[in-house]
This record gives sequence, C-alpha cells and structure tokens, in this order.
Amino acid sequence: MNPTAAHPLKRVAIVGMGAIGSAFAAWLGSRLPAGQVELSPLARGDTLQHLRTQGLSWTDEHGIEQRLPPTALNASSNPADLGPQDLVVIAVKGPALAAVAPAVKALLAPHTTVLVAMNGLPWWFFHGLPGECAGMPLTSVDPEGHIAQAIPAAQVLGCVVHLSATQPGPGRLGPVRNNRLIVGEPGGGSTPRADAVAALLAEAGFGVTVSERIQRDIWFKLWGNMTMNPVSALTGATCDRILDDPLVRGFCSHVMLEAQAIGQRIGLGIDQSPDDRHAITRQLGAFKTSMLQDVEASRPIELDALVAAVREVGQRLGLPTPHTDALLGLTRLMAQTRGLYPSPSPARCQWATQGHPNPR
Repeated sequence: MNPTAAHPLKRVAIVGMGAIGSAFAAWLGSRLPAGQVELSPLARGDTLQHLRTQGLSWTDEHGIEQRLPPTALNASSNPADLGPQDLVVIAVKGPALAAVAPAVKALLAPHTTVLVAMNGLPWWFFHGLPGECAGMPLTSVDPEGHIAQAIPAAQVLGCVVHLSATQPGPGRLGPVRNNRLIVGEPGGGSTPRADAVAALLAEAGFGVTVSERIQRDIWFKLWGNMTMNPVSALTGATCDRILDDPLVRGFCSHVMLEAQAIGQRIGLGIDQSPDDRHAITRQLGAFKTSMLQDVEASRPIELDALVAAVREVGQRLGLPTPHTDALLGLTRLMAQTRGLYPSPSPARCQWATQGHPNPR
C-alpha cells in the first residue's frame, strides 16, 4: 500500500474483542452516523455467540447502559465471511497474535490499513526507523517470522492506546476511562492514510494524536509498563505496594535505566527519570496491572513484547541488561510453571540464551 494515498474507510474489522477491541467497536458502532461504517468483529466461542444473539453492551461515562444490537455487528469467526476490509484493528494480546495472523491476512486487500493497537514492541518496530537497527526483525515477538509474512509492515499503522476498560463478560464492556489514542506511520511523518484513520477515530469520540514518530510513543509507554507488569505478576502486589518498597522500586529503576540507554542508542531517548515516572504511577493508587490480572485468570502473559524484546535489542547493540535479564528470567519461569508461557523453542533459544551478535 502507498501510505501517501488514503482510501475511504467504509469496511472496518475488529480482531480481538477483549476490553480494548470492544471499546473500539462500541464507539465506532454507536458514535458515527448510521451507515458510515460496516463494522465486523472477528470473534469466537461465547463472545461470538453473545454478539450474534445479544449484541455488544457497555456502560457509558454517565453510568447509562448502552447497546449495539446484533444487526449492527457483522460478527463472525471466519474471515472469509467478512471479506477484504478497508481498516483492520488488531486488539489482541501479544501471545495470541501469531494464531490470529492468518485470519488478519485473509481480511487484507492491497489498500487495507492495519491499525495495531497492542502493548509493547510490535514485530514491525524497526520498519521505517533509521539507525543501526533499521529493518531488524524482533525474534522475541515473532520467532518464526510468520506474523511478518502474514501482515506486511507496509500496511501497518501504529497505535498507542491510553485508555482502560474492564470486561465483565463476553460481549460486555465496563466504563471506558480515558480515551486517548496516538497513531502514526512506521516510517514517520504525517500521511493521508494516517490522517484519515485519525479523523475516523476522532469522529467516534477518541482523543487522537497523529505522531511524527510513533516508535517514540511506543517506547515511552513501554518504559513504564515493562517493570510494573512483570513485577506485579511475580509478587501479586498492586502498583502502590511495589513502589512503596524501596528495594523493589530501586530494582525497577535499574531496569528502566537499561531500557533508557537502549532507547538513546536507537534514537528514542527519554528525558524523564525513573523516579519521575514512578511518582506519576504512584498517583494512580492501588491498581492491578493487566499482567497480574492475566496471571490470576490463568491467561498467557505478554512477556515477550514488554520485556524480552527490550533484552533482544540490547543484545543486538551489545549493551548490558543484567536487571532486565533477571526480570525476564524470573517472570518467564514463574509463568512456565503455571502454563502461561511457552517452553523454549529453537527459534526462541537463539535470542533467549545466546542473544544477537554485536553488528558494529
């Protein structure tokens, strides 16, 4: 796809109807003029059954129950039923992406834009980013390269999600808190397709910014998430308790300093100090991270995109990451003993144990 050419965004598919995907569906389906988009959630199991029989329901910011009827949702488990789309929003968690990548591929036409609304470093992170890691694949998040083969980076638009929501049950969404999205081209700058997607999302009620360098926004969000998430998963503690323990807070700061050094090398420097970031997080009070919630619900954890990918980049650059290594190893072992993280494969072992050679 030529990113300088925009295409009308009529047919919109949502891949992943968890809390974030449901928020996209709820707002796009209810806040745009009738008939402006044809909304097609890709779902399965109880979620698909609920969407087909009862639709999608949620509580709005005023505490009022809202609902999209089944007739407003062309929900299916089969991408062939939906056909090629103009916009595909991927809102699954990292461990599920490889499994849904073939379905995403089936939704693509040459003009389709794929909005990747996921946490952590995506497989396309170094596509379009200049510097010594330009074009580098991330083996930690795409060990076999199947995701990159299914979803061309040239069709991707990055998206950093700054909203939160709960999902009380299939087809149900709790109140959406915050509404900010940052979208941007992997190659940087503003383009008609990025502007068109941003305009559609803004019309649906999201607070949208088009980034000049979306990787910078992805890296900055990751910088805060890569410690709180795994440490909470390891300890079972809410973030206030993590930050109120000086030893644990200090360990998190060391991890963040390692990531900060990596970011500086790849042109994504962060001016904030770890303590400044901790102070912002501490103001949020006693909350459970998404990774802790996943552990408690016995769901696979997003460890690769949040921690392993940072270590991989550090290995590639020849930068030491001892604290990140410890965090990754401990969290990975905890998750493996609970069946929430895969055992090492040959492709994963290449980066997990040996790392990458220093290319300099």
